Amino acid sequence: MEYIKLIGVLVIILGFAFKLDTVAVVIISALVTALASGIDFTKFLEILGQGFMDNRMVSLFFLTLPMIGVIERHGLKESAVSLIQKLQNLTPGRIFDIYLLIREAASLFGISLQGQVQFIRPLINPMAQAAASVETKLTNKQVDRIKARSAATENFGNFFSQNLFVASAGVLLMASTMKSLGYKVSPNGIALYSIPVAVLTIVLVFWYNHMFDRQLLKEGKNND
Repeated sequence: MEYIKLIGVLVIILGFAFKLDTVAVVIISALVTALASGIDFTKFLEILGQGFMDNRMVSLFFLTLPMIGVIERHGLKESAVSLIQKLQNLTPGRIFDIYLLIREAASLFGISLQGQVQFIRPLINPMAQAAASVETKLTNKQVDRIKARSAATENFGNFFSQNLFVASAGVLLMASTMKSLGYKVSPNGIALYSIPVAVLTIVLVFWYNHMFDRQLLKEGKNND
């Protein structure tokens, strides 16, 4: 009868399958799992509240959403586009290169940029499109590819450099987990061995961005 405790997984699957509210599905799943495990409702609320308090820092990025909306409304996107159009020899790939360096440097010092919301959509993507449209008019397909490449650059910078900071949550979790399993792993060691991965990411992404620029240039000449 231990399998009855997995009923919460079934609730999540059904909830997502019927496209119900995500938060409600997760909470109901947790409640069903707790009741099936013999945990009373009061104890469940205590665990739920403690979990929220322990992880409340994760939801702080929601506070930035109104700010992004306000600055976009007051012309942040237009200002970024105007600035890029005034600069010479700045291509989408070079913009992505600069942002990747900033992203990894921020991760090295434990600074979370939350890039997709704060940087990619309102700044990096419009700047890249403006740089690409200096010489020729972009097609809808090219615009979509620049959007995708902008988001991919953020993902590369975040994923492959998130363990550079010795006190980041991921590093501490890996170190504590490995230690509990009997392996001598320190946060310093994890951060140290993450450096080659971050450097290799820079090299590969820079090369890919260079090829991305060449492809856009070739397509622009063909369109002319």
